Amino acid sequence: MKQTTNTILMIRPVAFRMNEQTAVNNYYQKVLDNLLPATVNAKAQEEFDAFVEKLKNVGVNVIVVEDTVTPDTPDSIFPNNWISFHENGDVALYPMFAENRRLERREDILDILEEKGFQIENIVDYTSAEEDNIFLEGTGSLLLDRENGKAYCALSPRADEELMIEFCEDFELNPVIFEAYQTVNGERKHIYHTNVMMCLAETFAVICADCIDDTKERKMVLD
Repeated sequence: MKQTTNTILMIRPVAFRMNEQTAVNNYYQKVLDNLLPATVNAKAQEEFDAFVEKLKNVGVNVIVVEDTVTPDTPDSIFPNNWISFHENGDVALYPMFAENRRLERREDILDILEEKGFQIENIVDYTSAEEDNIFLEGTGSLLLDRENGKAYCALSPRADEELMIEFCEDFELNPVIFEAYQTVNGERKHIYHTNVMMCLAETFAVICADCIDDTKERKMVLD
């Protein structure tokens, strides 16, 4: 199974800003008092369009879908948190921590992908877990080592251990579960998404091992 793809889905923002509903445990977000919301979004669109062009110039097939003004979805540029695509045609839908992020899930996006020739064989839907305040935010929470059949997950308010294990059983992956932290105002707090502190490519990996405070867990991940 391939680790990477030559096709990616990108959602072009229309109302990008700091999301007050996710800022409660994403400590990297800041309010920019000197910028109007429209200015923030315009800058985001400018960066988005430039990045799409760079990707296309190196041969990446980029499928761009425009976000909608309503409902209000300031984090829509991160679709990997609510959906993942798999080589066998499976699609997974994930439960989201923030209520306004749940609104990002759009059936028409699947229709657009099918119109472009992508075959969707099966949809695995975990979103009902939201009713029990259980969350697992896609490939933000899950770092998939597709070639070696592993899934890494740093537990957090947005990554539930039992649901992660269920996902691994459904997709025949071996779970690697640990906790990762960052220092916020002198206090160690969970990092909200695994892909903030590590990534896996075909020939290299990047990890901030210092985020894993437990030495046994750190060794397990690095091994």
